[in-house]
Amino acid sequence: MSMIPNSKLTLIGAGPGDPELITVKGKQVLEQADVVLYDALVNLEMLNWTKNSAEKVFVGKRKDHHEFTQTEINEMIVSFAQQRKHVVRLKGGDPFVFGRGFEELAYVQLHGIPTEYIPGITSAIGVPGLNRIPVTHRGTSESFWVLTATRSDGSLTEDIHIAVKTHATTVLLMGMHKLADIVKLYLQNNKGDTPIAIIQNGSTEHEKIGIGTILTIEEVVRTQKLSAPAIIIIGKVVSLRNTIEGVVTNHKAP
Repeated sequence: MSMIPNSKLTLIGAGPGDPELITVKGKQVLEQADVVLYDALVNLEMLNWTKNSAEKVFVGKRKDHHEFTQTEINEMIVSFAQQRKHVVRLKGGDPFVFGRGFEELAYVQLHGIPTEYIPGITSAIGVPGLNRIPVTHRGTSESFWVLTATRSDGSLTEDIHIAVKTHATTVLLMGMHKLADIVKLYLQNNKGDTPIAIIQNGSTEHEKIGIGTILTIEEVVRTQKLSAPAIIIIGKVVSLRNTIEGVVTNHKAP
């Protein structure tokens, strides 16, 4: 299929929330967009960078509430691009990490529209790191799993049943509504003392963090009123946060 002149889709990762965490390339391309289709987790400050003539369309999806279906979003991108416009699809985090970005890119390419992908900082790594939690650390965790909590039928994903039996760090995205099931699974595997952190609205001014163990985390969530959007980090690396914070707190300038 021949390409449509002057049309293009650029898929951009907006990062975990702080607008300054988008890449330089992502910001430069966003500034030149004719149309921006943006998601619910995108910091709205980024829309101020677009040119005055740019059309901005909210296509965000939350649990049990979708502004547009995925099919409608795919078709909308194609429709705008066929008008010889440069369309930017702006997604929170990285579009290829549970963002359905590859589906959109592949659909658009089938319609003869050029595409580009600009990576973003995924919250799965960036948000724990900003809170002094490395997903790997020598002698503590040699690997990490990044999982979504549920399958399409609403049940816990099969991978978490495997991850719970390893020493790897487990990072769960979109998992708050399944926290009770996650806790139950870890308790069934005798891992009640495993450290766990929940970070809500990571990297933004509204960030909240709860630290505990599998045994205590549900009470922490209730006490601190934590809710989605949040990520869940499970593993020994969570305890490292106390170590480095102690060093920072106790440090005195000469």
